[in-house]
This record gives sequence, structure tokens and C-alpha cells, in this order.
Amino acid sequence: MAESAPVPKLVYLVTGGCGFLGEHVVRMLLEREPRLRELRVFDLHLSPWLKELKTGTENVIKACVQTGTQFLVYTSSMEVVGPNVKGHPFYRGNEDTPYEAVHRHPYPRSKALAERLVLEANGRKVRGGLPLVTCALRPTGIYGEGHQIMRDFYHQGLRLGGRLFRAIPASVEHGRVYVGNVAWMHVLVARELGPRAALMGGQVYFCYDRSPYKSYEDFNMEFLGPCGLRLVGTHPLLPYWLLVLLAALNALLQWLLRPLLLYAPLLNPYTLAVANTTFTVSTDKAQRHFGYEPLFSWEDSRARTILWVQATEGLAQ
Repeated sequence: MAESAPVPKLVYLVTGGCGFLGEHVVRMLLEREPRLRELRVFDLHLSPWLKELKTGTENVIKACVQTGTQFLVYTSSMEVVGPNVKGHPFYRGNEDTPYEAVHRHPYPRSKALAERLVLEANGRKVRGGLPLVTCALRPTGIYGEGHQIMRDFYHQGLRLGGRLFRAIPASVEHGRVYVGNVAWMHVLVARELGPRAALMGGQVYFCYDRSPYKSYEDFNMEFLGPCGLRLVGTHPLLPYWLLVLLAALNALLQWLLRPLLLYAPLLNPYTLAVANTTFTVSTDKAQRHFGYEPLFSWEDSRARTILWVQATEGLAQ
């Protein structure tokens, strides 16, 4: 009886592997990639003001071409699409839903440009003559262990005596996705990009799971409520025009302090526009193209995140 051919072992390079999502991708590869031979992690802790993503992405593509690396998975963002600065809602949309992407903030502009570079590189010949196969993943709002903004909201609530004050209407819904499921999708894409290159090459996929659609504040309270915080008000306590003014003042203060220190307020014109615009995703493209199913249920994702928030203050039972 003939022996089966040995399964080839793979080398993975994770850029940004020390960041919030990057650490979860590294952990997922170590736990669930049986073909892993070597894992290389690359990260640079740069100030947000130093460089846009374009140059780094171009260098990654050039490195793939020069070294003969055939597969490139790019971590994009839903913000490549929106919410846009005009406040147009995106309600249960998918990868093919028409939407006017209008951005003024450097982050979505640079992510959109980097994503376009990666997708246009699909099919380019790499060293050895094989074609480069690329695709992009667009997570919606990621949450879970290590999420700095969730930690900031928690500490803010503690400073305010266990209270957070509603600033966004509860009717504004956002899609959120657990970081473990985003990491799992990255592993599945990397695993299937070779066998399904003709189908997946040059494609974009929203990252999604079964987390409920809620406003940012109501969603965050799914984790912060069990940790002792409460959300005050059924309607925003401050009028929208006043929030716009405060956001503009924060942006001005950020610009004035830039030569001296890094001031990164939670409220600025960009975050205010994003938080006040409905953006929800409903798609099964990842399931159809490469068999994605969320690895973690909503209940498990919620429990893990609550335990992490509690542990940040030594509150875990």
C-alpha cells in the first residue's frame, strides 16, 4: 500500500503581531494550525502621527514578490467602507452593498488605500514565477480581551462613581465581532487561500459572528454592567450640537499639544460621527467561500470579555 504524501509545513509571518488583534492571531495559529512549522512575528510600536499605512503595505507586497511568498492576507477594516462622514446608515449590508465611502480622517483613508494596493497585487508574479494570491478581511468593531477602548471606558466609569452617561441614541446600531473569531477567520483564510485561490484571490470579506446589534454604549454595557458600572439615561444627556462642540475642542487641543505629548481623547469629530451612524453587516460570504463558522459563541465571547475586564482590576472571583 502506497504511503500518503507528507503534509507540507508552513511558515507564517504576522505583521503587527504584538497588537490587540495580532496577539490573538498568533495565539490562534499556535493552538489550531497543525501545519505550522515556524511562526515569525514582526511589530513596530509607532506613534499614530508618524506614518500612514501605505508605505508599510507597499513594502510588504515588495517583500512577498522578492522572497517568493505566495499568499498575503491583509487585515483591513469596516472603516474602509464606513460609516462615512455624511452619516449615511449601512443597515445589514454585505460586501456588495453600494455605499458612498466618504472619509476625511487619516485612518480610514490610509486603510482604504492599503487595501486597494493589496487587492491589485493579486496575480502579480513572485520570485519563482508563481502568482501572488491576496485577500482582505474587514472586521467590524472588534471587542474582547486586550481591547484598550473598553478598558478606558471602564476606568472612566470608575472615576465617575460607577456611572457612564449616555451620549449616543440607543437606536443607532453597530456590528461588533469578538477578537477570537476574527483571529480564527485569519487562520482559516490563510489555510484555504492556496486550495481556493481562484475563488478567494482578490476578494474582501467582512469579519462577523453572532454578537448582537446594539449601540456602542449598550453593547459595552454587556461587559461593563456585570463589572459594577451602570449607564445613566435612556436618551443622550447632552444635545448633539454640544457633543460636536466638545469633539471639535478636543481635536483643537490634540493639535495644539501634538509637539509636546500624545493626547488621544475618546471623543473627537471622527469617533462622534462613527458612533452616531448605524453600520451593521449581514453576510455569509466567508462561510460560502472558505467554510467559516464562528469558533466562539456570543455567550462564550461575552463571558471571556467580562472575566478580562474584571481581571484588569483584580476583581475576578
